[in-house]
Amino acid sequence: MVSLRYFVLGLLAQKPMSGYDIRRSLKGLSWLISSPSPGSLYPILRELLRDGLVLMEVVPGLDRPDRKVYSITEAGDRALRSWIGKPIPPSAPLKAFLMHLLLAGNVSSSKLIGHLRQRREQVGTSHATLQEAAEAADEDTSPGRQLALDYALALATAELSWLDTILERLSEGPLREGMLQEASIASTT
Repeated sequence: MVSLRYFVLGLLAQKPMSGYDIRRSLKGLSWLISSPSPGSLYPILRELLRDGLVLMEVVPGLDRPDRKVYSITEAGDRALRSWIGKPIPPSAPLKAFLMHLLLAGNVSSSKLIGHLRQRREQVGTSHATLQEAAEAADEDTSPGRQLALDYALALATAELSWLDTILERLSEGPLREGMLQEASIASTT
C-alpha cells in the first residue's frame, strides 16, 4: 500500500500548505497518482498533527474564512527521510515508486540513485520473464494474451531505457531542474 501520509509530509517539506492547497497539488498529479478524497486527506492531516509531524497555524482571512496552514516539523522531516530512504519492496505498486520520484528533492542523490538502481533491477527481472513468455508463445496463444505480452514487454523496455538514461545522467552530477524531462526526450530518440 502506498502511504499518502508520507506523501503529504513530502509536499509539506516543499512548502507550508492548507488542506485545500494539498488537495489542489494532489489533483494536479491525478494523471500520475490517484487523488484522495477530502474525507481521507483531513484525517491524515489530523494524525500528522497529533503525532507532532506537522504544525498547524490559523491564518486569518480578510474577506475569506480563516485558513489552517500546515508545515512540517523536524520530527516530520526525520520521519519523511526515513520513509523515503527505505527500499521500495518489489511487490509495491508502480505508484509507490512514482511517489518516491515525485519527492526526489527530499532525498540525497545517493538514495535516489539507489532507488533507481533497485527499480532497474526489478524491471530487468520482469522484462526477462516477459521476454521468455513471449518467446514461448506459439500459434495457439490467444490474440488477447499475445497483445497483453506485447504491451507489457513494450512498457518494460521503455522503462528500462528511461532508467538507463537517467542513471547515466545522475552519474554525471546532481539532479537539477529539467533533467528528468531531458532524460525522457533522450530515451525516446
